[in-house]
Amino acid sequence: LAPGQKKAKTGRIWTYVRDDRNVGSSSPPAVWFAYSPNRQGKHPEQHLRPFRGILQADAFTGYDRLFSAEREGGALTEVACWAHARRKIHDVYI
Repeated sequence: LAPGQKKAKTGRIWTYVRDDRNVGSSSPPAVWFAYSPNRQGKHPEQHLRPFRGILQADAFTGYDRLFSAEREGGALTEVACWAHARRKIHDVYI
């Protein structure tokens, strides 16, 4: 909220999900939520700083540095999200 502003502030809740059951992991699925006051790419960079592995994300340019070889600890492996492309194909053919 923005007290005294007569409006609400806009923020971002980032959602991170892990579910490795399909590759035989015995670790339970997990979800982690993180808040930031805006959608700047620095926030997922900070949230995922210690993470190494595969990240499935949309085409938001704020993720680009996570997939860069210059990233501290090395680039994450990008697994693209096809939801937007699928939606456009669906709209054309259905």
